[in-house]
Amino acid sequence: MVMSVDSDVLKVLADPLRMQIVRLLAREALCTTHLVAETGARQTNLSNHLKTLKDAGLVDTEPCGRFTYYSLKPEALEVLAGELAGLAATAREAAGRKRAC
Repeated sequence: MVMSVDSDVLKVLADPLRMQIVRLLAREALCTTHLVAETGARQTNLSNHLKTLKDAGLVDTEPCGRFTYYSLKPEALEVLAGELAGLAATAREAAGRKRAC
């Protein structure tokens, strides 16, 4: 059975800066100040990317005083990884099979 991979999440992760943010958040929760220092991107640019990641369900937020900490939602990536693994298994099973023209 072929599973449906959410193409919107794949589009979100296709951006190099968002992927860099995801890699950083995989190690620890960070605020935009940390992310500016780590990536060299502008704060407004990072905020837009973080909103995109949050809207895609990949990132959680936690207010802490005047800052907001961002953390990666591992379960969201696990679902995506499971769907991709399912596609790989289907492709492996179908190796050599082709439909007649």
